[in-house]
Amino acid sequence: MSTSSTRPHDGGVEAAEQSDDGALAGEPATGTPGLSPRTTGWLLVVLGAVGFAGSLALVIERFLKLLDPDHVASCTLNVFIDCGAAMDSWQGSLLGFPNPVIGVAAFPVVVTTGVVLLAGARLPRWYWLALLGATTVATGLVVFLVWTSLYALGALCPYCMVVWAAMIPLFWYQVVHALQHGYLPAGEGLRRAAVANRHLVLALLYVALLVWVVAVMGADIVSSF
Repeated sequence: MSTSSTRPHDGGVEAAEQSDDGALAGEPATGTPGLSPRTTGWLLVVLGAVGFAGSLALVIERFLKLLDPDHVASCTLNVFIDCGAAMDSWQGSLLGFPNPVIGVAAFPVVVTTGVVLLAGARLPRWYWLALLGATTVATGLVVFLVWTSLYALGALCPYCMVVWAAMIPLFWYQVVHALQHGYLPAGEGLRRAAVANRHLVLALLYVALLVWVVAVMGADIVSSF
């Protein structure tokens, strides 16, 4: 008598763990080892918490400035390392209120998403694309604010830079996650390259930002100390 090789499973568990593109959640569509759900969850929790901390610090400093117009922000070191310049500029309140308020409201969503993943939940394709879309818009805002700091204000805001440092990997690893699971249209070669070289690309993005800052303001910053 032959025995069946099919093992039973709890009703619907395997199907529930499948992503929208038919692959098991956490299993790369590329066939290349990529970000696991647990790793993705921790990235979202940590990066979201860092971004929230930087945004909250800026909101607190803005509140203290409203209470006392002569208040000197704790992140102000000299004329080139100064949070006050960014907070007082029109670019610091693009929607009519301080930009960091957006971060205080949005980063908890990122953290919550990470916690949900760590708890074992699987989120649908539309949610990941919506989160990536919002992160892309936020990253575009960060690029604009970096340009503003370097060319319009001539001053760097340390708390702002904390948010920048969190947004770069937050954006990039979401792109990798979306490519990995087939949520974004791309050729197989691009998918594999992005997933396999995700850490290298992140390092290059940080280097590019550092080179940009040093090239524009490096001499001024060094001479101010």
